[in-house]
Amino acid sequence: MPYRNPDLVADMARTVDHISGGRLILGLGAGWYPQDFIAYGYEYGTVRSRMDQFDEGLQRIEYRLEHLTPKPLRPIPILIGGGGERRTIPAAARHAHIWHSFEPIEAFRRKNELLKRLATEAGRDETAIERAIAWTDAKTADAFVDEGVTLFTTEIHPDDNGYDFSELETMLAWRNQ
Repeated sequence: MPYRNPDLVADMARTVDHISGGRLILGLGAGWYPQDFIAYGYEYGTVRSRMDQFDEGLQRIEYRLEHLTPKPLRPIPILIGGGGERRTIPAAARHAHIWHSFEPIEAFRRKNELLKRLATEAGRDETAIERAIAWTDAKTADAFVDEGVTLFTTEIHPDDNGYDFSELETMLAWRNQ
């Protein structure tokens, strides 16, 4: 969020939503990697300043998405990733359609309970927030499915020979069991 005006982000999201036929998921975050800030010439600030900017930006994006002309093809799902219990999970409880975690299973269970409680306190149906997790392996994925995770992500990195899709193939084999 710190790299662009939130209203512009909403407008760009609406445009991509139209181009993609309504398949966009808008992943948002407060920024955590200092090198990105340095590369773009932005002030890194503090966790607090980045989270304050994130909270304000989420409200602006939601407002703008509802008032753009033309409107998005559908309500654009907002994905918020992270496990910060003081700011990130509360933001996900208020705004996210998808909460993406990188936690081990025990920490996920605890933070998921926090998300459920905070969403309910915010007047939201916590079951309307999809749970996502970074893929590790099939056995761990089964445990996360038992906890309500429905979306798994992975990273595909190039090497000197191109891209190695073996991890993705493993995920797809697990999914198709």
